[in-house]
Amino acid sequence: MESLAPVMKLVVLLAFHLNVTQQRNVLLVQNIIRKRRAQRAFLRHMARLSMLPLPPPIARKVWMKVRDKDWWERVVLLEYTDVEWTENFRMRRQTFMKLCALMQRYMAPSDVSVRTPVPLTMRVAIVLYKLGSGADYNFISNQFGVHKSTVKKFVYMFCRAMVQGPMEQLIRIPDETQAQEISRGFEEQHHMPQIMGVIDRIHIPILAPSDVLQDFINEKNWASYVLQAVVDNTCSFWSISCETPGGSRDEEVLLRSDLFQRAELLPKGVRTMEGQDVRLQVVGGPSYPLLDWLLKGYANATAEEESFNIYLNSLRDTVEKTFHMLKSRWRVLLKRSDFHFSFSPTAIATCCALHNFCQREGEHVSDSWMSYAKDLDAFFPQPWASASAQRAASGSVARTALKNHMTRHYPRCTVNTVHD
Repeated sequence: MESLAPVMKLVVLLAFHLNVTQQRNVLLVQNIIRKRRAQRAFLRHMARLSMLPLPPPIARKVWMKVRDKDWWERVVLLEYTDVEWTENFRMRRQTFMKLCALMQRYMAPSDVSVRTPVPLTMRVAIVLYKLGSGADYNFISNQFGVHKSTVKKFVYMFCRAMVQGPMEQLIRIPDETQAQEISRGFEEQHHMPQIMGVIDRIHIPILAPSDVLQDFINEKNWASYVLQAVVDNTCSFWSISCETPGGSRDEEVLLRSDLFQRAELLPKGVRTMEGQDVRLQVVGGPSYPLLDWLLKGYANATAEEESFNIYLNSLRDTVEKTFHMLKSRWRVLLKRSDFHFSFSPTAIATCCALHNFCQREGEHVSDSWMSYAKDLDAFFPQPWASASAQRAASGSVARTALKNHMTRHYPRCTVNTVHD
């Protein structure tokens, strides 16, 4: 019996294995039968469906939404006066048509189109309305009777075309003749010779991305791009740089600018009546370095040097006035716009180019615009907002202290000719 025990165990194991295998095979067969039944049921169902008539196609209710263009086609084009044109589009009708001719090669509608294309004049008007009012895309789309995506498309198209094309003619470094004319203008206005421009910078608010937000936060704790510009005696720009984030240091703004990198192209100078060559200068504030072409005021000045600083500061009022005119005319620069942060420099440069275009055509800036911009500026104070007030205060004190000195050394000028 003991010799048969291993054999019995082996028989038991074989029987158990056969039983398990048989049950597994049964389950596999049942699964196959179940899948085949489901397939036959699906085929029978599809066969019944194939005998039924197909449902009729659903007719499209709206191919293109009907929008009201009455405000543009009837009110603006037929009834608006030049005053109303200027209020809404920042320029008169005649100037507007010149701008349309300037942008025709970049924004003219295609000849081949499924739908009726938006005309060139309406495209340019949409862009000017956006830049001049700072309104959102929804409001402008309802105003002109187009979709908001169309408004955005025209704004981006116009700004990119302006930067790549006409801006090279509207904003450029003056040649020798133009620089001498600017110098004469500054000398007549501010009694300072050999000045061909005034340089300064302001911060333009933007919507910065969260991942690089710290790079754009300026000293006043809001996100911005820095607009550095040089202006002439007519409050027009001849050099701009607007791609530096607001968190950059002062020296970085100058070093990255096109002006600094192309300083060798600046006009070299003029010849005085005594036959001496004197280089024309660009006037900057205290934060700028002293270069062979960049002039700044004296630090720790004596009485005579302070007199020079007063005249120099009067020149800097020109660039501050120009910046205020720029933001008053194009209100999109007064607040955080809905532009993508990478597109904001293009929009800022476009506003500067349009500012020069308006100045060249003799367009004025309304006092109401200036007042409105001054109120909105309080929401985004400039990092050096107190500099003007401090300069004005120090200039007022200096005028009193230097009155006798200026009378002795500048007999042809009175105190009233000095601008704080």
